[in-house]
Amino acid sequence: MNDALGMPQTAVVVGGSSEIARAVLRVLVAHRLRHVVLAGRDEVSLAGAAKELEALGTDRVETVVLDVNDVSGHTAFARQTAERLGHVDLVLVAAGVLGNQDRDEHDPEATAEVLRTNMVGPAAVMVAFADILRAQGAGKMVVLSSVAGVRVRRANFVYGASKEGLDGFAQGLAESLRGSGASVMIVRPGWVATRMTIGRQPGPMATTPDAVATDVVRGLERGTATVWSPAPLKFVFAVLKLLPAALWRRLPG
Repeated sequence: MNDALGMPQTAVVVGGSSEIARAVLRVLVAHRLRHVVLAGRDEVSLAGAAKELEALGTDRVETVVLDVNDVSGHTAFARQTAERLGHVDLVLVAAGVLGNQDRDEHDPEATAEVLRTNMVGPAAVMVAFADILRAQGAGKMVVLSSVAGVRVRRANFVYGASKEGLDGFAQGLAESLRGSGASVMIVRPGWVATRMTIGRQPGPMATTPDAVATDVVRGLERGTATVWSPAPLKFVFAVLKLLPAALWRRLPG
């Protein structure tokens, strides 16, 4: 169960080796997070993340090899994870790929892979855990979206569309959980300096995994429905969404 300050004591992370997810967990460990299940495709990276959390003082860290695109096993995974944790306080959905726009927009299989990994697979696992949280009458689902999905751009429309789909799904799921005691928090980071963005030109208001983590935990403390990281992006995109298409196309990017 969440502690007296509303911070989770148990968590499951889908995309457990994600740099943003790891940064969030580092902060939560300092707020009494005690039992974590890390799930993802890369067993070696999961083991590294687990060792980091153990060194920080987490009581118990377990790893599970999970392909988010193999949706047939998501219901069983959610149920087994709930049994392991006893009570699921937090579900952090951080699985995703950046893709390669120049290649993906000409390759149907590559496009489908980005959409599956960023939207279809995560949406399916969210449905599986939503039933767990609904039955508990409590719990928070945190979904890593992106400002790239707020208004999709020509420069990265495959990735942006996948995040737009995920974001919209998360908004709908949040409404379906309203009144159940469970809830969803959507996180919309801007350009984040991670392994995926090495060699790419930083965007405006570029940020770091640690800074995003700080914003996420602040959002958990406040019970925020949507977290923009950094916060001023909320106002920037409120304006950008209103730009005529002709002006939108002319923005650098």
